[in-house]
Parts: sequence; C-alpha cells; structure tokens
Amino acid sequence: MQFLTSLVLAAFVGYAGSWYLGYIEGNFALLLLLATVVTGIYWLAERFYFLPQREAAAARLDEATAQRRSELTRMGIEKIDTDTAEARDKLLMQPWWLDWTAGLFPVIVVVFILRSFLFEPFKIPSGSMIPTLQIGDLILVNKFHYGVRLPVANIKLTEGTPVQRGDVMVFRFPPRPSQDYIKRVIGIPGDEVAYLNKKLTINGQPVASESLPDYFDESVMRYFKHQRENLPGKTHNLIIDNDRPAFIPGTDEFPFRDQCRYSVEGVVCKVPAGHYFMMGDNRDNSLDSRYWGFVPDANIVGKAFFVWMNFGNLKRIGAFD
Repeated sequence: MQFLTSLVLAAFVGYAGSWYLGYIEGNFALLLLLATVVTGIYWLAERFYFLPQREAAAARLDEATAQRRSELTRMGIEKIDTDTAEARDKLLMQPWWLDWTAGLFPVIVVVFILRSFLFEPFKIPSGSMIPTLQIGDLILVNKFHYGVRLPVANIKLTEGTPVQRGDVMVFRFPPRPSQDYIKRVIGIPGDEVAYLNKKLTINGQPVASESLPDYFDESVMRYFKHQRENLPGKTHNLIIDNDRPAFIPGTDEFPFRDQCRYSVEGVVCKVPAGHYFMMGDNRDNSLDSRYWGFVPDANIVGKAFFVWMNFGNLKRIGAFD
C-alpha cells in the first residue's frame, strides 16, 4: 500500500506541476473530484479495515501484557516493568500514507462541496469589468443561483433563478472552456442586441444612460467617459474610451455567427435560444460576445456577487451589482 500510495500522490503532484508549468491544460474541478474520490476510498479503508486491524493489534498487546503481569505476580515478583504505552501508541499510529490520504479526506470533501455546489472564489485578472470590478479583486461566485449543476459534467440538476439582464456572470469561455471568464449579461435568449456607435439598444429600445464625472482608471493612469446604464431592472456603471472606434476588429468565427451583422458602426445580434450575449463594463477594453459570440447555458458557472478581498484596497470589500 505504501508503494501504491506513493504512485497515486506522485501522479497528483505530476499533474499539478505540469499544469503549473504550462505543459498541460489543467482542470481544477476534475482534479478536486479525483482527490475527493481517492481520499474517500482511503478514508473508508482506514475506517473499516486498517484502523480495526491496528486496534486489534493493540488489544492483543494489552492481553499479552496482562497475562505476563499475572504470571509474574504468581511467581512473587512485585516489581513488574510492564509499561507498554509507547509500543501501544506505535501500533495505533496512523502510517504516513494514510495520514496523507484518509487524513485529508474531511478537508477535501468540505472544499469540494463548497466549491462545487455553493460558492467558488475567483480572482479578477484584467480590467474588462472596470469600474464594477478592479484588477486584483477576489470575488465569490454563487454556484446555485442559476441552478445546481454536477461538477465536471456540468449537468443541471435544478432550475434555479433565470438569468437576468445585468447579472454579472462567470462562465466557461466558449472558445476555450477550460478558462473562466466574467462579464455582464446584456442579452438573453430571443433578444436583439445592437451596439452601434457605442450606444446600446435591446429589442429596438435604447437603453437609458446618464453621464457621470469622468472616471480615472489607476491601472492605465487615464480618464474615461463614465456612465450609469439602466438595463431593464438593473443599474450599473461603465466606462467608454472615446479614442477607440465603434468598429469591432478581429472577430472570430463562432456558432450562430449568422445571427450577427457587423458594420463600421458596431454590431447587431439576435441571441439564439439557450444562449446569452455578454459584454464587459469597460466597453472598449473587453473581449466579449462582440468578438467571440454567445455563451451557451451549459457554460454557466455562477453569479458573481461579492468582493471578499483586495489586498491593494481593503475598501473594495463588499457586495456589487
């Protein structure tokens, strides 16, 4: 068992190391699921096989010690050195290969349940959601808001709350599903979304917005046009770079691309069933649905709702819309 456990642990370390060094494209959800299953098997083996064996060995030692004490007493020997506490502790001690597997199972299973079904932490790596989210924000994502899903397979078990325009959503990036993205939901199935000359229209109705004082983005040391936009039922802030053209360059081929019409003014898209149109709040610095298309329902990870830490700015902690 020691050799087998060494191989299992080496495989996990090798996978994580290769992922970290960029040799393979890792999948943390799969890694966590495998760790939960493997440590769970060891935990069951420890609970129902290895621990009873060690306890039986300790019981045999106690019985042998008692017999030896009884025999020496009958022989009239009063001073009896029968301190077997250290030997008993060694018999009951969990070996290293169980300590590193069964011993970790309770922690791993708690992390697995929390991350897979309740809340998952993410770090904001870019400025595409400024001013709502800043680079370095550590956020929490509600994994059950849109319905509980099986980890790895991502099969929906419950319906949950329907996706709403204006939600800040984490999803698997359609061109590269192993990578998580965060954007704001702009269009839901059936919507016609038009972003022309940096003005947003949904189903033929211009989305109301009001101007705010210019926004200073410390990440690039520049001022930008600042607006408060009122998507149906939800208000949020965004920034616009007037130096960028309305034209959308470098678009990809993607499913349902025929539902989009591109021009020098921007883009108009009809959102297909079971898909969503996403945009960043940093409108001119966001790689979003305008470039790579729609997000299928199967790619949804959860709803982002809370900044739990930003080590560069503790005032960032709190809920957001």
